[in-house]
Amino acid sequence: MGNSLFANCCRQVTDLLFQPRSSGSPDERSPLLPKSPKSPPSCAAFPEMPEAARCAGLYPDIIPSEAVTGTLQKGTEYIQDLPETKNEEGMVTVCDKSGLRAGVGTAGLLQRAEASRAVPVLPADLGDRPAGLGDHAQSLEACQSRVKLEDGGSAHRSCRREEHVAAADGTAGPGAHSAGHGHGHGEGRVAMSLDTASVALDSVLKCRAPAPSPGSPGTPSSALPPSAGQALPAQSAVVLPVPPAEVSPKAQDTNAGFVTEPAACPSRSSSDPDSQAQVLPLKQQQQKKKRRKKKLPLPEHPSGVALMNGSGPHDSLKGEKDAKQNGHEEADPGEDGNDQEVIVIQDTGFTVKICAPGIEPFSLQVSPQEMVQEIHQVLMDREDTCHRTCFSLQLDGNVLDNFAELKTIEGLQEGSLLKVVEEPYTVREARIHVRHIRDLLKSLDPSDAFNGVDCNSLSFLSVFTEGDLGDSGKRKKKGTEMEQIDCTPPEHILPGSKERPLCALQPQNRDWKPLQCLKVLTMSGWNPPPGNRKMHGDLMYLYVITVEDRHVSITASTRGFYLNQSTAYNFNPKPANPSFLSHSLVELLNQISPTFKKNFSALQKKRVQRHPFERIATPFQVYSWTAPQAEHAMDCVRAEDAYTSRLGYEEHIPGQTRDWNEELQTTRELPRKNLPERLLRERAIFKVHSDFTAAATRGAIAVIDGNVMAINPSEETKMQMFIWNNIFFSLGFDVRDHYKDFGGDVAAYVAPTNDLNGVRTYNAVDVEGLYTLGTVVVDYRGYRVTAQSIIPGILEREQEQSVIYGSIDFGKTVVSHPKYLELLEKTSRPLKIQKHKVLNDKNEEVELCSSVECKGIIGNDGRHYILDLLRTFPPDLNFLPVEGEEMPEECKKMGFPKQHRHKLCCLRQELVDAFVEHRYLLFMKLAALQLMQQKANKQESSAALENGASAENGATDSERPESEDGKIEDGVTGLDQVKELAETIASDDGAVDPKSREVIRNACKAVGSISDTSFDIRFNPDIFSPGVHFPESSREEVQDQKQLLKDAAAFLLSCQIPGLVKDCLDHTVLPMDGATLAEAMHQRGINMRYLGKVINFISKTPGRAQLDHIFKIGISELITRSAKHIFKTYLQGVELSGLSAAISHFLNCFLSSFPNPIAHLPADELVSKKKNKKRKNRNLGNADNTAWASMTPQELWKNICSEAKNYFDFSLECENADQAAEVYNLQKITLLREISLKTGVQILLKEYNFDNRHKPTFTEEDILNIFPVVKHVNPKASDAFHFFQSGQAKVQQGFLKEGCELINEALNLFNNVYGAMHVEICACLRLLARLNYIMGDYSEALSNQQKAVLMSERVLGIEHPNTIQEYMHLALYCFANSQLSTALNLLYRARYLMLLVFGEDHPEMALLDNNIGLVLHGVMEYDLSLRFLENALAISSKYHGSKSLKVALSHHLVARVYESKAEFRSALQHEKEGYTIYKNQLGEHHEKTKESSEYLKYLTQQAVALQRTMNEIYKNGSNANIMPLKFTAPSMASVLEQLNIINGILFIPLSQKDLENLKAEVQRRQQLQESMKSGEQLEAEDKAVEEKEAEPSMPSAAIPLTQSSA
Repeated sequence: MGNSLFANCCRQVTDLLFQPRSSGSPDERSPLLPKSPKSPPSCAAFPEMPEAARCAGLYPDIIPSEAVTGTLQKGTEYIQDLPETKNEEGMVTVCDKSGLRAGVGTAGLLQRAEASRAVPVLPADLGDRPAGLGDHAQSLEACQSRVKLEDGGSAHRSCRREEHVAAADGTAGPGAHSAGHGHGHGEGRVAMSLDTASVALDSVLKCRAPAPSPGSPGTPSSALPPSAGQALPAQSAVVLPVPPAEVSPKAQDTNAGFVTEPAACPSRSSSDPDSQAQVLPLKQQQQKKKRRKKKLPLPEHPSGVALMNGSGPHDSLKGEKDAKQNGHEEADPGEDGNDQEVIVIQDTGFTVKICAPGIEPFSLQVSPQEMVQEIHQVLMDREDTCHRTCFSLQLDGNVLDNFAELKTIEGLQEGSLLKVVEEPYTVREARIHVRHIRDLLKSLDPSDAFNGVDCNSLSFLSVFTEGDLGDSGKRKKKGTEMEQIDCTPPEHILPGSKERPLCALQPQNRDWKPLQCLKVLTMSGWNPPPGNRKMHGDLMYLYVITVEDRHVSITASTRGFYLNQSTAYNFNPKPANPSFLSHSLVELLNQISPTFKKNFSALQKKRVQRHPFERIATPFQVYSWTAPQAEHAMDCVRAEDAYTSRLGYEEHIPGQTRDWNEELQTTRELPRKNLPERLLRERAIFKVHSDFTAAATRGAIAVIDGNVMAINPSEETKMQMFIWNNIFFSLGFDVRDHYKDFGGDVAAYVAPTNDLNGVRTYNAVDVEGLYTLGTVVVDYRGYRVTAQSIIPGILEREQEQSVIYGSIDFGKTVVSHPKYLELLEKTSRPLKIQKHKVLNDKNEEVELCSSVECKGIIGNDGRHYILDLLRTFPPDLNFLPVEGEEMPEECKKMGFPKQHRHKLCCLRQELVDAFVEHRYLLFMKLAALQLMQQKANKQESSAALENGASAENGATDSERPESEDGKIEDGVTGLDQVKELAETIASDDGAVDPKSREVIRNACKAVGSISDTSFDIRFNPDIFSPGVHFPESSREEVQDQKQLLKDAAAFLLSCQIPGLVKDCLDHTVLPMDGATLAEAMHQRGINMRYLGKVINFISKTPGRAQLDHIFKIGISELITRSAKHIFKTYLQGVELSGLSAAISHFLNCFLSSFPNPIAHLPADELVSKKKNKKRKNRNLGNADNTAWASMTPQELWKNICSEAKNYFDFSLECENADQAAEVYNLQKITLLREISLKTGVQILLKEYNFDNRHKPTFTEEDILNIFPVVKHVNPKASDAFHFFQSGQAKVQQGFLKEGCELINEALNLFNNVYGAMHVEICACLRLLARLNYIMGDYSEALSNQQKAVLMSERVLGIEHPNTIQEYMHLALYCFANSQLSTALNLLYRARYLMLLVFGEDHPEMALLDNNIGLVLHGVMEYDLSLRFLENALAISSKYHGSKSLKVALSHHLVARVYESKAEFRSALQHEKEGYTIYKNQLGEHHEKTKESSEYLKYLTQQAVALQRTMNEIYKNGSNANIMPLKFTAPSMASVLEQLNIINGILFIPLSQKDLENLKAEVQRRQQLQESMKSGEQLEAEDKAVEEKEAEPSMPSAAIPLTQSSA
C-alpha cells in the first residue's frame, strides 16, 4: 500500500535529486535539502528511494484492519513541489543502489542507471511479443495470478512513474514551493518539501504497493505462468476491502472511503530531466476535486496496475474471490472477523500504435493514468528500440509532454498512432546515450558481481535449470513422461567421496562468454571539441576499434553520430566519406562492423531473456570469496567514473555531496499515523540507510588506502580522523587514553560494535524526538573504521560545551537535562533501563536514564542527539571480575568470573529479554501459589466447599486445555487471577484487599522487580562501571541491581546455553556453518565469547554423538575466529604493495601441509629484513614493515591455540592444520571459506592442493582482492513483519488460505519498503511457495520458490546454508511439476554446496540424500538410489538414534528400492527393522505399524513367488512353465508421496466427522486464546503449547510440519 506515496514523492526527488556520475555510488548526488537548519520538521526532505518504488506501480491489496493500520487519515493529500534546477553537468540522476538500479519502467529494476538516465532492461519475454495485454487489463484473473505480462508495453505500465499529487490546501503548496526555490538554484540542488502532516488517503489507493510488473522488482515476467498468455478483457475489476472503521466521514462521503486525486505537480523524470516541474494552480485542483466528486461513486484505479503482488504472479487478492464465496471475509491479523467494506474499482485501458524509425509499427497497451514518460522507458528497454535514448513522441505532429497523463492528451484514444521522432542531442544527452550503449554491451558481464561493485552479486540457479523454469517446464511436459535423462551425479558428490573441488562452486555460465561486439569504445583524447568545432555542433569525440580491427574516430554532434577523419595522432574533425551520419551510435556501428551488427542483436535477445532477479541490485553489497581469473577489459565509463567520482577531491565540489545526517533524521521525522504513512517512512529510512552504508563503506576503504586527507594531519597516524563526503571517520584505536581503564586498544576496537548495537536498539524503539547518528562499522585490511553522520555544528565547538547530558570522561563530570530524561524515559521500559542517580566530581546527585557515557548533544538543527551508546546494556559479570563480589554457584562451577581483555563486555539484548520473560513466569507462579494457599486457608475457615477451579474467574473447563493433572489446572486459574490482580493493583484501584497486595508485593520482591505493585524489571547499566559513584540514598537499590546482574549472568549459563544445546539435540536448530551457529547463539542472547563454554558443554552432554555436527562447527568457528584475531594485527603491519604476498603467506601457514612456506618479498625489501625483526611497533601505513614475512606455521598455530585458550577458554589439541583436520575431522576447504568470509579475502577459483608437502598451497597470484566486512543497522518493515507473523500463526493453526493471504499481503508490504531484494522477502516467498504447494498449485509454488532461490543467492550468498535449503525446496517442486532432470540437478547442487560448507556428516544431509535417493528411484536408477538412501539411513541412525521414526522411514525407503530390484531378502530385512521401530514407538494398532506389516506380507509373498519360480527353473530347465513376476517401477505419484513425507508435508484424508471435531477443537482453542489475550508474556509460552497440540489435528487438508523447512 501507499506505494505511490512513494512513487509520488520520491520518484521525482530521486530523479531530481541526486546526480550520480552513475557510478552508482550513492554519494555523488546533489543533496537532498535546502541547507536550512531551522527548517520546520514538516518540511521533510525526501531521501532517495528505492528505485523499486519508482518503477513499481501500485497494486491493490488488502487494507488491513484497524489494529494494523491505526486510523487511516482523512483524505488529505500529499504535496510536493519540486523546483527543479539544472545540475552542473546537467546530468540527471538515478539512484542505482538499493535494491534496484535505476530503471524506470518495466524493467525498472534492471540494468544499471544509464548515464545517469535510467534505462531499464526488459525481462525476457517483454521485448519480443506481439503487443497484447497491458497490466491493467488484468481482470480478476490477475488475481488468480495467471497473468502473463506480454510485450514491453505491458510491462512498464505499472510504474506510475511520475504520479503527481495535488496540494492539500492552499497554504502548503506555494509555501513549500518557495522554500524549495530559495536554495535550489545555482548549486544544482533540488529542494523538496513535503507537507508531511498529511498523507493522502487517495494515495492509499493510487499508491498501492509496488506492483511489480515484469521488471518491476517482484515480477519476473518469465516467472508468470504462461497459461495467462491470452489477452484478458480490458475491464479490470479489483476488489479492495476497506475497513470502514478507519475511513473518516469526510472521506467516506467523497468516494466510499477513498479520495483519488488527479495529479498536480508533474515532476520530471529521467528522460527529460531538465524540464521544469509545473504546478497546477490550486483553484484548478479544487475544481477538479469537485468534478471528481460528482462523477465518481468509486475511486478510479490507476490502471497501470499489474494486479499482482510483489512476488509477482501472486496477487494478494488471490484468495479473496473464494473467501467471498464462502461468505466470510478474510479476517485481518488485528481483529478477527472485522467486516470490511468492499470497493470495486474499474478502469479501462486502450491500445496505441507506436511507429519508430526503421521497424514495423507495433501496438502497446497503455492506461489513461499513465505518463508519456513511461512509454519512453518501455521503448528504451524493448529489444528492437533499446538503442534510442534521445527522442520525443508525437501525435498528429504535436509533441507530447513527458509529464502529461495520457488521459489529459486530446485526441489520444484506442488505435492512435504515436510517432517516435529523433530529437537533437546536447552534451548531456550524448553522454547518456554512450553510457546506455555501454551498459547494453555489458549487460551479461558478471565482472561487477565478482568485484563487489554497485550492489551486483552472483546467481547460478539458471545454470542448473537450463533457462527459466516456468516456460521450459511446460515444454518438457509435452514430451514423453519418462524422457531419458542422464542422472549420474558428478563423482565428487557421491556419498563417501573425499574430494571437495572448488571450481564447481562458480560454474561457468554460457552467457558470460560475452559476444564481443567491439574491441574498444572509449572517449577520444581530442575531447572536448575546440571552440570553432563547437560552433559546428560537435559535442564530443569517441574512439572505437571494431572486432574486424578497424580503428575509427566518431563525432557526436547535435544531429547524431558520424565518422570523422581524425586518427590517434592527427586531429581532423571533417566528416569522413562516407560519414554514415546516424542518430544512434548502434546504427552507425551496425554500418561499419558486420560482426557488431550480428552480435549486438544476439546479445539483446539474451539480455531480455534473463530473470529480473538476476540483475536487480541488492540493497547492501554482497561480496564473493572466490572469483575466476577475469580479463580486465577497457571500459570508458568505468575509467571516467574512477577519475571523476572515486578519488576524494570531487567530494568537495559544492552541491555534490549529500547531507547524510539531515537525510537520516528527516526520514525519521516523517509522519507514521497510518499504514501508508508508515510504509512511506520505512521505505525512506531503508533507502537512506542502504545508501549511507554504501557511501560509508567506500569512504572507509579510501581512508585506509590513504586517499583521504586527515582533519588532524599533524598527529600520529592512529590518532587521525577524517571527513569525507559529509561522513566522519575514526579508527578503532584508543586515542588520548580514552579507554585506558577499559582495556586500551582492545576496548577501543569493540566499542564501535557495541555502539552500533546501541544505535540499533534505540532505532528500533523509535521514540519521536530522540535522534541517533547514522553509524557503520567497517573492518578492512586489519583496521576497524567507524563511520558516522555528523551532528550539525559539532565541529565548530568543543565537546565539553556541547554535551548537555551524560559524561565525556566516564563519570567524573556528569550532567543531565530534563528534556533528555523525558525522551530517554520513553525508551526505558522497552530497553529495561532503570532511571538512577549518580554522583559527579562535586558529589552532587545527577539523574540519568542511560549509562554515564551515553552523551546528549543538541545540534544546530535543534534536534536532540544521543551518541556513544556502547553501554546501552548491562555489563556481563561473568567476564568482569569485581573485588569483593561473590558470583552465584552456577557461575563459579563453570570457572567464572573470568578476566577478559576489556571491560566493555555487555549482555545482549536478547538475553535481557529472555531473562525478564523468565522472571515474569516466575513472578506469576509465585503469586499464584500464594493466592492458592490463601484460598485454601479461607476455605478451611469458612468451610466453603466450592470447586476452586470453576469458582475462580468463571473459567470453565471447556475453555482450558484439559490437563491430565488437576494441579496444573488450578495453576492456570491462579495465573489468571494473579494477572487480574496485578492489573487492578497497577491501576491503583482501592478495591484490592491488603492480603492480595501483600501477595503481589512478595512476588515482586522475590523476582527483583523495581516496583512493589507490578512486575517491572530494569537494569542499571552503570553498576560496576569503573569511575561511577552512587549516592548513599540509593545504596539498597544498587545492591538489588548487583544481585540482578549476577542472576542474569547465571541465567545465561544455567538456562540459555543448556537450552541451545537441547534445541540442537532436538534438531529445532540446525546450524550448518559458523555464521548460522553464531546466529543461533545470538538469538538466545549468548555472546560469541562463550563459544568455548558451549563446546565444552556439548562434549559433556550425554547424547554427544548426536551433537557431532554442532561440535565440529563450533571447533572450526573457534579456530577461524582465533586466526582472524591474529590476522587482524598481522595485516596492520603490511604495506599495500606487499598485501597479496602477505595474505597468501598467512593462508599457507594456516592451511597448507607444506612445512616451511617462505614469503616472497619484493627484492629491494629483502635487505632490511634483519633489522625489522626487532621493530615491533606496527603503525599505520608507510612503515617499512616486513615482520610478517617471518611467520611460520608452527608459530601461527601456537598463537591460534593460545588465542583460543585466552579468549574462548578452550584448549585446542592440535599443532598444525593437518592435526586439526584429523583430530576434529575438519575440512580445510571449509576452514578456507570461513576465514575468507570473516576477513574479506577473495581468492582465485581453482583447485587448491592443501596436502602437498613439497610446495605451498597458495601463491600471491591466488589472492585477488580484499573486501571490507561491514556491520550496519538493518531498518525493518514493521507492518509487513506483523502481517508475516500473523500469516505464519494462521498457517500453524491450519488456516492455510487465510495464512496465504496474509503472507501475500506481507510480501506486498515488504516489496514496498525494501524494494525487490531482501532477506525477509526471501523468507516470505519460501513460505508462499510451500503454501502454494500444499494447496496443490505446483506451478505457482515453482515460480515463487525460484524467486526465493535467486534472491537467497543474491542477498545471502551462493553457498549460504539458507540457499542450500532453498535449492532443496525448489527441487521438490520441480519434481512435482515433472521436471525430473532439473530436480536432480538442483539436489546435486545442494549436496555439493553442503559438502563444501560443512561436509557429509550432518543431519540435514540425511534429508538431502533421502530426496536424491527417492528421485533416482523414480527414474529407475536403483543402484545409485541405494547409495544415497543407505547413506541417509546411516546418518539418520547417528543423529536421531536408531529407534527413531525417521530411521524407520529410512528403512522403508531402502526396502522399496530393494523390492524394485527384486532383492526381496534385503527388502524384508529393512522393512522388518522399520516394523519393529513402529511397533515399539507407536504400538501394534497404529496405522503406520499396520501399513508396515501389510508391506511385509506383500514382500514375503513376492519372495516366495520368486523362490518358486527359481525352483521351477532348476527342476525343469529351459521348458519350465514360468509365472510372470510383478516388478513394479515406482509410480511418480508414490515417489512424490514419499518425498512429501520426508520433507515434512503430510496430506491427511479427512472424513466429515473429523472435520466436525476439528471445527470444535479450533473454536475451543480460539476461546482459550481470547482468555489468554490479557497476558502478553504468557502468550508466547502458550503458543508453543498450542502449536504442539495443533500438530496432530490441523483443520486442513495438509499439515505443514515444521521439520526442515518451517
